[in-house]
Amino acid sequence: MFENEYDVIVVGAGHAGSEAAAAAANLGSKTLLVTMSLQNIAQMSCNPAMGGIAKGQIVREIDALGGYSGIISDKTAIQFKMLNKSKGPAMWSPRVQSDRMRFAEEWRLMLEQTPNLDFYQEMVKGLLIENGKVKGIRTSLGVEIRSKAVVLTNGTFLNGLIHIGEKQFGGGRAGESAAFGITEDLVKAGFEAGRMKTGTPPRVDGRSLDYSKMNEEKGDERPDKFSYSDVTQSLKHQKSCHMTYTSDLVHDILREGFDRSPMFNGRIKSIGPRYCPSIEDKINRFADKERHQLFVEPEGWNTVEVYVNGFSTSLPEDVQFKALRSVAGFENVKFFRPGYAIEYDYFPPTQLKHTLETKLVEGLYFAGQINGTTGYEEAASQGLMAGINAHLKINEKEPLILKRDEAYIGVLIDDLITKGTEEPYRMFTSRAEYRTLLRQDNADFRLTPKSFEIGLASAERMKRMEFKQRESNKLVNFFKETSVSVAEVNPILEAKESALVNQSDKMFKILSRPQINLEDVMKFEKVQEYLSQNDLDREVLEQAEIQVKYSGYIDKERNNADKLTKLEDMKIPENFDYNKIKSMSIEAKQKLSKIRPVTISQASRISGVSPSDISVLLIYMGR
Repeated sequence: MFENEYDVIVVGAGHAGSEAAAAAANLGSKTLLVTMSLQNIAQMSCNPAMGGIAKGQIVREIDALGGYSGIISDKTAIQFKMLNKSKGPAMWSPRVQSDRMRFAEEWRLMLEQTPNLDFYQEMVKGLLIENGKVKGIRTSLGVEIRSKAVVLTNGTFLNGLIHIGEKQFGGGRAGESAAFGITEDLVKAGFEAGRMKTGTPPRVDGRSLDYSKMNEEKGDERPDKFSYSDVTQSLKHQKSCHMTYTSDLVHDILREGFDRSPMFNGRIKSIGPRYCPSIEDKINRFADKERHQLFVEPEGWNTVEVYVNGFSTSLPEDVQFKALRSVAGFENVKFFRPGYAIEYDYFPPTQLKHTLETKLVEGLYFAGQINGTTGYEEAASQGLMAGINAHLKINEKEPLILKRDEAYIGVLIDDLITKGTEEPYRMFTSRAEYRTLLRQDNADFRLTPKSFEIGLASAERMKRMEFKQRESNKLVNFFKETSVSVAEVNPILEAKESALVNQSDKMFKILSRPQINLEDVMKFEKVQEYLSQNDLDREVLEQAEIQVKYSGYIDKERNNADKLTKLEDMKIPENFDYNKIKSMSIEAKQKLSKIRPVTISQASRISGVSPSDISVLLIYMGR
């Protein structure tokens, strides 16, 4: 059947569980992945896409660390877009439209080829906990499997309840049953639990749509890819998405069903995602808007199934159907299945350490929606970090903790465990103080050396990263040292309506101008000569251009980050008694005692802890 004892058991095989299992196994831990359905490993339960604003940066970071999400996104992409190209590179965010069926299939095939990884299909009913340590799991058949660490990545399955209009039934996802028993075990062990909600739109038959009434949304002319490795290639062919709009008529039809909506009649009491609201929530909250965008997204290369992005709903199916038929291009729409909302258990993440290990039970890790997050990318990154840290702990090695100036993953985890969340947490670029440093183009520079050091990123990846870093630095130095003549530069400056020069100038200075780009500089004879002698790919050229154009911003942000690092180095003793400090506010004492921050910097980010509380703490600690 399987072995009786493992190093790491991962419960749940969604995006978090799949990355956790891959990371632990690739690092050398004997790992078991337990799921209720081996057919649905890494299922895209919601939209068939990876990446987007800030999320694309996270996928690049997962890839730089040696995770699988980037590679699988590339292998199964049907369209690629770099979002925010009109803004600075700190805002650029890669996104792919994915082939849903191939995405799940590719994940399963990659996991099956991963050494040290076993699989088992059954529901996990409870945990084996002895003397404050996790010792394994208990399944619904009563089978006990022991391990040194357990990673829980249960997603929306913990006591999951699906709502469609007046109807409700248990389930973790359409067509799949909910999981019971784990929440009860954790509450018994002293954990605090809560409920959250998320939703999904109807899936429709693409053959019943009239695309001539919609706007075509094509991919990039020169598509890039997610993975820094060379095992994947950029897309040669792409599939279009389309866009249409709701209208006043559609909104009126939807409002007719509000009294039957579980959102408005009180059956759903939990909070849903603020930044991905249901269509009924949108027309209620933004009553002044005459229309809302709907993105019509194909589910794959060969299927006719279509995802209606922007029409997430839990209204009765007859209301959903009638309203969608009033949308331009959807007049003859046929449903594959209606949209629905799902309520599920989560555990406020202030109960975790930075490693994602729980504070209450040693060796137990939480990752993904169980921590109150929403999104495949957020879940996958937590799974990766939990899998890495579970392996490192059982091998008595230092944990891998990413700081806020090192990765969006660091921002995500620090936000969760320091501030907690009462609504589904989604990553945005605005959540990061150092977004000029945390760009999608340099995730390999930031993270591959760290991953290589612990044995996850391969030597091949490390070599590739070092080549890119070396060659881009060489090109930047070439621009700094090489001058261009007035006769050669002025015609280009004039064409770009940039101020002319009256003497030769360094290329670095010319390329630093906002109107000038790398293609302009590549017209210079000395640059053409340099490129003919050095075989440089697009990644190296783009990296050099960003370093030239944004060197001032990058240096400034690095200096700010270095100043704050001093606070990160100020550790607070593990069992520090905050109640001893008389001049600290009661709220600060309560929050600090509950969250137990590891450093002064983390303490300063806790909601309700003021700068004066931090000053008092520093004085008390003798600083």
